[in-house]
Amino acid sequence: MFGTTLVLALRSIRRHLLRSFLTILGIVIGVGAVVTMVTLGKATTAAVQQSISSLGTNILQIRPGQGFGRGGGGPPPPPLKMDDIDPIARQIAGVTAVAPTEQRSATAIYNGANWTTSINGTTGAYFEVQPWPLAGGRVFTGQEEAAGKAVCIIGNTVIQNLFRGVDPIGKRIRLNDISCDVIGTLSTRGQAGFGGDQDDVVVMPIKTVQRRFTGNQNVAAILVGVDQGYDTQQVQASLTDLLRERRHLAAGQDNNFNIFDTKQISDTLTGTTTLLTGIVAAVAGISLVVGGIGIMNIMLVSVTERTREIGIRLAIGAVAREVLMQFLVEAIALSCLGGVIGLVIAQLAIAIIAPLIKVQWLFVPEINIFAFVISAVIGVVFGYFPARRAAAMNPIDALRHE
Repeated sequence: MFGTTLVLALRSIRRHLLRSFLTILGIVIGVGAVVTMVTLGKATTAAVQQSISSLGTNILQIRPGQGFGRGGGGPPPPPLKMDDIDPIARQIAGVTAVAPTEQRSATAIYNGANWTTSINGTTGAYFEVQPWPLAGGRVFTGQEEAAGKAVCIIGNTVIQNLFRGVDPIGKRIRLNDISCDVIGTLSTRGQAGFGGDQDDVVVMPIKTVQRRFTGNQNVAAILVGVDQGYDTQQVQASLTDLLRERRHLAAGQDNNFNIFDTKQISDTLTGTTTLLTGIVAAVAGISLVVGGIGIMNIMLVSVTERTREIGIRLAIGAVAREVLMQFLVEAIALSCLGGVIGLVIAQLAIAIIAPLIKVQWLFVPEINIFAFVISAVIGVVFGYFPARRAAAMNPIDALRHE
């Protein structure tokens, strides 16, 4: 019986193909938009988490000011100094390594090729704080750091734009007006999920950067590695007390520095991305309701058009349940067809958009199954009233209908 009902439903849909397509357009748009938004949201969240994890877990980052920027209109906060490094390493329990960083932009030149890149001045502890192994060569020695030698370790983007197939180790490049010996190359990290090329960098001893590029002893940020066995919140509290003391802040004064936990940043960005994805998906889901209303509207029209057909079926012995099932299956078939088309369009949209926003293409089975089931449920909910109306017709009145 169900097979015959399904054949009748599909035959009715095929009889009015254009009208059927326009009827399911809301379902197509709704399913496509929801699946696309949720999948891209998950891909973006995964990219953010990967970018944060590439910086390393259990890392605290200290910066002057009350945020990433100065904020407010007052005087700039006092900078961090190299003198802060040793007390942090010696006095704070749970600290595995401390690395200062200072950044500047410069033009790297080699054999006629040039590339504008970022110079990161730091110490050898930088490679202990965060997991960034070398692809070749070595890190700079303590003697090179202390003497402020012009040696550097370069990222993959710099290699590709300057050397183009030539082994860079042992070569000499020029950074603005400073000659620098390449002693190592960094392994590839790729694009950060929130923007920026992590491989577009030249790492040098911080004293070299301070003497040759900045002309001062300031430190832009301090990276603090925390032992896995310690709670980062406790270490952060100890760091706050130490820095307040070293920066001569009285009780009641606001901190003129900030300590960022990479795990907290990851959780915050992930939560924000998930929330925005949910909001956008909910807005897109309104199209599903609109599509359901469209299906109900067309099914009511179809019932009116086929009143005599319904009367004939009832008169020759069909029961009301069979008529109800026929129209209900037709509504469900329409809705499911819209769901399938929406899923196909969603996958095409994801394949096009994902490379543009620089995230990995993902297939999320649960959201695809959920969207298809919802489209079927919409067919049941919005198709029941027209089907019930058809089943409740009086055969005599239906046969008299013109």
